[in-house]
Amino acid sequence: MSLVIACGCVINNFIDRSIDVKMARTKWRRSVIRQVGPRQTIAYGIVLGVIGFGLLLAYVNPLTAAVGAVGLFFYLVMYSIWKRRSPLGTVVGSVSGAMPIVGGYTAVSDRLDGAALILFLSMVFWQMPHFYAIALYRYEDYKKAGLPVLPVVKGVRRTKLQIIAYVTAFTLAACLLTVTGYTGYVYLAAIALLGTIWLWRGLRGLSRQDDTRWGRGMFLFSLIVLMTFCVSVAAGALLP
Repeated sequence: MSLVIACGCVINNFIDRSIDVKMARTKWRRSVIRQVGPRQTIAYGIVLGVIGFGLLLAYVNPLTAAVGAVGLFFYLVMYSIWKRRSPLGTVVGSVSGAMPIVGGYTAVSDRLDGAALILFLSMVFWQMPHFYAIALYRYEDYKKAGLPVLPVVKGVRRTKLQIIAYVTAFTLAACLLTVTGYTGYVYLAAIALLGTIWLWRGLRGLSRQDDTRWGRGMFLFSLIVLMTFCVSVAAGALLP
């Protein structure tokens, strides 16, 4: 699955090179400064994808390969189109970002069920405040590149309210794993506590004036949430 993700990242660098050159955080990518040419970039991406899907088909199962294919399609095609046209591009992109954890589940279970749906929704909801926070503290980058991310199109306050809504949705969705019997109460306590802290930080942002600093803080905390969520999911079924 890591190779499939790497395939998407490499080919995306080729697709976005005209945008990346305008943004401070991406203008030094090898595809932008031409240390790696377009043909080499595409060839490398294809090789990564062929090996990744080959391993999934040979050693895992076809369902997991299909999950990877859906994620790759949404990332390279749907997200590439929508992020240039609408703030909804972030929502479309979250579908591809939610596929790896679903692929991890199908690799073991070889089925799509309630747990797979909860994991998918949890990761979709997690990504929205994560990427909105990036859009806030990289506001000038996105504005300069002409990308219609939410804070640029709808304003900072609207973005903060959306962050609060999605943090709440993530916390509720993640807790469903315990409600439906897939994880124990230790997992539930960890996710509920972390979600509450994340929500509190989000609510505080409504009165903050330094949006760049607040956005960066929310971004960094979202990484803590992600790591804790992944560890808790892995151990949740083994703990009380």
